[in-house]
Amino acid sequence: MALEYDTTIVIDLPRDKVIELFDNADNMPKWQKGLQSFEHLSGEPGQVGAKSKLVYLMGSRRLEMIETITRRDLPDAFDGTYDVEGVHNVVENRFSELGPDRTLWESHNVFEMKSLVMKVMAFLMPGMFRKQSQKYAEDFKAFAEHGTDVRDALRAGGQSA
Repeated sequence: MALEYDTTIVIDLPRDKVIELFDNADNMPKWQKGLQSFEHLSGEPGQVGAKSKLVYLMGSRRLEMIETITRRDLPDAFDGTYDVEGVHNVVENRFSELGPDRTLWESHNVFEMKSLVMKVMAFLMPGMFRKQSQKYAEDFKAFAEHGTDVRDALRAGGQSA
């Protein structure tokens, strides 16, 4: 079973600045809530073929995924696959200039459910996947435009998911 959707967001910054922030792995925990660690595994970091392990804490659940970069054509495109137990996710990111200080970030996502549990989750709650992707985009926008760090809300006693 596959689940496919697109998300879009307009960021009020020049595309070069958006890419500078997006392309820095050190920034990821600032806009990906729950990201605990990012560990380079193989290949040249940030380049096609590179593999990294991302560890998330979602509520009380620990989730490990392997990112493989499949396309790096910045500032226009950055694609990757994300594999976690029971799921293979393909993400195609496109960045377009809407003007000197506006950037459109479009993300095409395909989730291939491999396990019965994930197939049932996708069937019962298909919007959950899109909602999480859109939330990451909104959190990136807040980080890029205003320096908002999602970890600040957690430190202040906010929710973890």
